[in-house]
Amino acid sequence: MTATIAPEVVVQVENVTAGYLPGVNILNSANLTAAKGELIGIIGPNGAGKSTLLKAIFGQVKVREGSIRLNGDDITGLKADKLVARGVGFVPQTNNVFQSLTIEENLQMGLFQKPKAYAERLEFVTGIFAELGKRLKQRAGSLSGGERQMVAMSRALMMDPAVLLLDEPSAGLSPVRQDDAFIRVSDINKAGVTTIMVEQNARRCLQICDRGYVLDQGTDAYTGTGRELLNDDKVIGLYLGTLGQDD
Repeated sequence: MTATIAPEVVVQVENVTAGYLPGVNILNSANLTAAKGELIGIIGPNGAGKSTLLKAIFGQVKVREGSIRLNGDDITGLKADKLVARGVGFVPQTNNVFQSLTIEENLQMGLFQKPKAYAERLEFVTGIFAELGKRLKQRAGSLSGGERQMVAMSRALMMDPAVLLLDEPSAGLSPVRQDDAFIRVSDINKAGVTTIMVEQNARRCLQICDRGYVLDQGTDAYTGTGRELLNDDKVIGLYLGTLGQDD
């Protein structure tokens, strides 16, 4: 009988309570686990703490209780530059590109800690976003919303992150561009990048993710595979009825 080998845990969020203002908690004992190579989706109603969970992982909100680990090391409360160096990439929902810079300069900014690896990492990201490789001299401010999202993802990938955090990658995009964003996220994950994605389009998110977490009032109310959550009567009744309609 062959023993089952447990997957390598990349990110472990344990009982995290966090908030922006003293005495006001947005996260309440939230938990999340991401194994190597997984695509994790986080859904839930507005104000549930989805984006706050990503920001807690990325050191942008104060963690009052609990811990966050990356490859077994405690990273709770580390500053963004330290987290990037350790392998955490983060793409915020808005203001995620330097509009006055070219695509190439944006990518170089993503690799400022390891500039000698530029050629190698450029080959990797243009393997996923081929059109960017043909437009490196174009200013990011002249791009469409979907194209800017590609630049933002590519910049975060330049440091070869152990995990990529994506905050609402389809927000503000047209339906066609939304579909393209989800395909890109899936391509990134298939290239071997462990990915944690917050997404308001719940149905589409659960369709592509390996596992999902439903956050409600700052805690993980439900978890399971994407397919399990899509077919869970309670999740459908409480969340999917009003979240991410794709009819």
